[in-house]
Amino acid sequence: MFITGGVLSSVGKGITTASIGLLLKARGYSVTAIKIDPYINVDAGTMNPFMHGEVYVTEDGGETDLDLGHYERFLDTNLSKKNNITTGQIYMSVIEKERRGVYLGQTVQVIPHITSEIKERIRSVAEESGVDVVLVEIGGTVGDIEGLPFLEAVRQMRLEEGPGRTVFVHVGLVPVLSTTGEQKTKPMQHSVQELRRIGIQPDVIIARSPRPLEEEARFKIALYANLPEEAVFSNPDVDVIYEVPLVLERQGLGSYIVRKLGLEDRKPDLSDWEAFVKRVKEASRPINIAMVGKYTRLKDSYLSIIEAVRHAAASLGLKPVFHWYESTLVEKGKLNPEEVVDGNDAAIVLPGFGSRGAEGKIRVIKAVREAGIPMLGICYGMQLAVVEVARHLAGMEDANTTEIDPSTPYPVIDLLESQRYIRRLGGTMRLGAYPIRLVKGSLVHSLYGRDVVAERHRHRYEVNPKYIDRLEAAGLRVSGYSFDGRVEFVELKDHRFFVGSQPHPEFKSRPMRPAPLFLGLLKAAMEAAR
Repeated sequence: MFITGGVLSSVGKGITTASIGLLLKARGYSVTAIKIDPYINVDAGTMNPFMHGEVYVTEDGGETDLDLGHYERFLDTNLSKKNNITTGQIYMSVIEKERRGVYLGQTVQVIPHITSEIKERIRSVAEESGVDVVLVEIGGTVGDIEGLPFLEAVRQMRLEEGPGRTVFVHVGLVPVLSTTGEQKTKPMQHSVQELRRIGIQPDVIIARSPRPLEEEARFKIALYANLPEEAVFSNPDVDVIYEVPLVLERQGLGSYIVRKLGLEDRKPDLSDWEAFVKRVKEASRPINIAMVGKYTRLKDSYLSIIEAVRHAAASLGLKPVFHWYESTLVEKGKLNPEEVVDGNDAAIVLPGFGSRGAEGKIRVIKAVREAGIPMLGICYGMQLAVVEVARHLAGMEDANTTEIDPSTPYPVIDLLESQRYIRRLGGTMRLGAYPIRLVKGSLVHSLYGRDVVAERHRHRYEVNPKYIDRLEAAGLRVSGYSFDGRVEFVELKDHRFFVGSQPHPEFKSRPMRPAPLFLGLLKAAMEAAR
């Protein structure tokens, strides 16, 4: 299945793709999903979150588009770095083949060489996964110059695979004019027209709109798209994104798609999903959470963390209320750290890189620690928590991370030894899932309930083992080590919940299986708020 988008980006193709996957899986079919990103970057690893949102890390260490997070959460599966295809990957592979002489004697062109490489990548994922249905979401919008080779490749795949084995779903915007309240179908009509000009006739239209699609609008879209009205589905705004597959299922999308694919239309089992959505919607007890970071202007920079909190909150009957604090403002004195403490039941010190906003985070960590507020520091947030403890509890006044101050007298956070001679920035961090041995008797061990866990990483710096004894003497406890001795988790002994996590536990949180650290944080906050 190929999912394309029209009118504008960020219209909801990722959630739609994940929802379709869930409807197929609920019918007993195995599914995988691929996200195609037409940008020339090889992966998302070197991109600023303001440009792209969060960098989602796969189990095998891929730095990918955030839509892979939606796929993993909805499908409850682990995907590979191969499930994110970019223009950079395609052209790099083709150029490398040309240099090796694979195309000897040929003029290397977009058609057939680039398009053949794209098709080969898609089919490779299909063959390796062995699933019944492969969903392929093409990023951007129809008509984008950089997306044309991908659209041409999937156009060719329909010819090669046959119409009974392929389905094209087009997701487009149907805006509502604020002046008249009228739904306007013209943007969708032009979007479909552009898709057909490229040579692709959509089989299904999904209309994104602030409210459900009106019958007149559905009729117009079907007419201009050369489709029966039953092929046009409405995807209105909802309060909870996990409700989207249920909205689409009620309209018959799952049945329509399996019929188009020539598959048996089995009765879907969405009972667990429905129960989860009900818990989310019915949760009434608010829990206030301070989100402290330097990319707070774009909430998608921390998308998986937000969803991990929601998963944990749903299981506890809590309604999370997020309060965002830009750490750079704290650093500049425009925001008092005590303001972060006041009125919040818990704090999450968010991941990030670099010096901007770091001192602001450290000040907030100190205020939160002294106030006894439950706190979770993730990746850089954990490292700065170690710096704060070193400075204010362990007597190392000028302690720092060498990422910020290479000449600090107390480098409690330092560059990994394996990173010292690396010159290429793309794809060279400590990435992916690594096993972690938890220290028995620690809070983290009790939360996971296991001796060994595997969490995903994305970092270059780590706790300097030379200072572990001094830090532990000051009350900080190392509660998890990698198998080669790296510090993975820390906690403060005499604090209700002061936990630092070098890995990113948010990437493995699922709606029905909340990440243990987020669950522990909210439980501690709930108990403290009684």
